Amino acid sequence: MRYNDNKRRVLSSFEDTRDAVTQLAASAERTLAIYTPDLEPGIYDNQEFLEVVKRLVLAKRYARVRVLIQNPMKANRNGNALVALGRRLNTYIEFRNVDGKYRDKHKEAYLIADGQALLFRASSGKWEGIVGGHEPAIAQRQLDIFEEIWDASEFKLDRYEARVC
Repeated sequence: MRYNDNKRRVLSSFEDTRDAVTQLAASAERTLAIYTPDLEPGIYDNQEFLEVVKRLVLAKRYARVRVLIQNPMKANRNGNALVALGRRLNTYIEFRNVDGKYRDKHKEAYLIADGQALLFRASSGKWEGIVGGHEPAIAQRQLDIFEEIWDASEFKLDRYEARVC
């Protein structure tokens, strides 16, 4: 099921967020940018979401999924299915740990699809947020922040894998 591009919706629960993440990701044709505190168990390792991501990257050679992890120390220590998928499809799915100078400054969580669709939670510790399938101005502002943090952050999957696997 694809996200309805014409409406902005308020999220109020874990289930709302999980469903909206999957629907928004299904609407992507090229890119996903994910800013998450700890890979949010049940959200980004949800089987429906993983199938959507796998379809995206296998169907489109130019597709790209980038994941910034705010606090890798709190990430699931028993492994995460998105990380496993990323290992198998490492040409398309990349992970970076957020650089320390940004961790305290940015406490939000979000997903941006194709630079125009956005799911945004002002506090990553709460499930309340908004999702909109056509929010190009807001999505671009968040994507600019994402890009800045991405460029300043390092690829440290080897250190991260030791904690997660």
